[in-house]
This record gives sequence, C-alpha cells and structure tokens, in this order.
Amino acid sequence: MNKLQQILKINVPIIQGGMGNISNAPLTAAVSNAGGLGTIGAGTMEPEQVEDIIKKTKEFTEKPFAMNVALSVSPYTKEILKLIMKHHVPVVSLSAGNPAPYIPKLKENGITVICVVASPKQAKKAEGAGADIIVAEGYEAAGINSNLETTTMTLIPQVVEAVSIPVVAAGGIGDGKGLAAAIALGASGVQMGTRLIATKEAPFHSHYKNSILAADDLGTVIVGRSVGRVRRVLRTPYADLLLQKEQEGITLEEFNLLTTEDHHIKGAVEGELEQGFINGGQISSIIKTIPSVCELFEEMVKEAKERLQKAIVLL
Repeated sequence: MNKLQQILKINVPIIQGGMGNISNAPLTAAVSNAGGLGTIGAGTMEPEQVEDIIKKTKEFTEKPFAMNVALSVSPYTKEILKLIMKHHVPVVSLSAGNPAPYIPKLKENGITVICVVASPKQAKKAEGAGADIIVAEGYEAAGINSNLETTTMTLIPQVVEAVSIPVVAAGGIGDGKGLAAAIALGASGVQMGTRLIATKEAPFHSHYKNSILAADDLGTVIVGRSVGRVRRVLRTPYADLLLQKEQEGITLEEFNLLTTEDHHIKGAVEGELEQGFINGGQISSIIKTIPSVCELFEEMVKEAKERLQKAIVLL
C-alpha cells in the first residue's frame, strides 16, 4: 500500500474523476466499494441536489468518497464546501480555479484536499497552499481541459519532480497498461472518467456507452479552442454542430450557452446525441467492454502488475 492509498484509505490506487451534473450516487459508491475513491462532481448543481447525492451515496457505501468542486464553474462553491463539512465528506477535489483560499478551512475540518493541475507550476502552488495530493491531468482527458494542452506522458514526470506529495495521473488511462505506465512515470495512482462511464453500475444512456465502445482513434474531438474553452468530447452530431458553429465565428457567450450542463445531461443521460454533447477521452478507442467496476479494477491491477514485472525482465 503506497502513501496515496494510506492517505485516502483505499485499497486500489484509482480515483473517479468528477463528472459534473451527471454525477450520481450509484457509480460513486460502486467505485468506493470496489476499493477506489468514488467522486461526486458538484458541477453547477444547486446545493440541494448535491446534498441529495451525498446522502444517497452514504446509503450505498460506508467507504470513503470525494467531492469535486470546479471552482470557476460552480456558482455555489461556498455552499457546497459547507455541505462537505456538514456531511463529513472525507476528501475534496478542487479544480478549475485557485484552491488556496479554500484549503485552510478544509484542513481545519480534517478533510483531505486533492488539487487538479495541468502544469508543474500549478502543482507547486497547490502544494504550497496545503494540498495533500496532486492530480495532474493531461490533454487526453475528457471534458474541460487546460489550454496548455500538455500530454499526460510529459506532464506526470515533471509534476512528480516538482512536488513531494503523491501525484495521481489523469488523462488517457483506462486499463492496466495505463496504470503501469503512470506508476513507471512516478505517479502513485490514476484518475479515470471515461472508462468508468462504460461500466455496469454507471446509470448513463446506452447511446453514451455505445458511443464509447464504437469510438476509434479519431472518435473524440476538441471543441471550444477558438474561444479559449478547450473541451474534449466524443464525435457526435452535436459535436459536429459545435465545430461548425466555431468555423462560422461563434462567440464565447454563444459557445457557453451551447455547452451548459443541461446539454451535457441531454446527451449523457437522455441519449439525445443531436441535442447534447457527451464527454469522452482519447482512451475511448481502446474500451470494448462494459464490466462491473469491481471487475474492471481487479483486471487493471492484475494487468499492471504483469506489465511492470515484464518490464523488469526486459531490462
């Protein structure tokens, strides 16, 4: 058991990525019950919605889970943080903004703080502000991405060298080979989003899951680059619409209206792929099965161990 697992009190070094307004109790609890760290993403949800998911998650699992707060996205950051403390959520993941103002209060309440970063500079600042764990997310990841567009392979070793706290690799990871690669680069574990969508416990529309299974190496696209909002999504009719709008000269305000969490729910939960988008990382192209979360984790750990042992022999 490494330091990451000790801090988070988990058996498997795998963290669920925040999924915004499509977050739900069944998948969060399934990840925690399988030995990883399940995560509820606050997205733009109102505090009452978030509280309901927290309560339901506690009904489904007694294991630790986290809350992700995208600081520049949620209009209810302070209210969500109060809920976290009220319900004794043991871990908080802070992303998309400056975490420094919020970390002291969280630490005072005994909450473990994870900060999501996209560069060594951001990682150093987060560690200096009191973060316990760094998630370094590469450009391969699904959803909103950093404009820096640094890949996971190059980002992880730089961040590992920059900080002394555990580093978790995110972006382009969905199997044991990816877990082994992350560990070889110095990470203590991985964070996954897309791979967990294609699991039995994930309560998303079959159109979403099937789109992941059908994706090839060109199955995801970046939208929003023209307006400074990098988001990786699966190639769907709605994604094509967004790309067309960008070619026509869409404004940032118009783009934001077309990529609200309502459109996210429309695609991911309701399966309306002409009316809403579905986030998907580049790892989609290697996902061909829909296992249970427990089956997935067991296979990933087994494969990672085999790969690392084989690497030692080859050397």
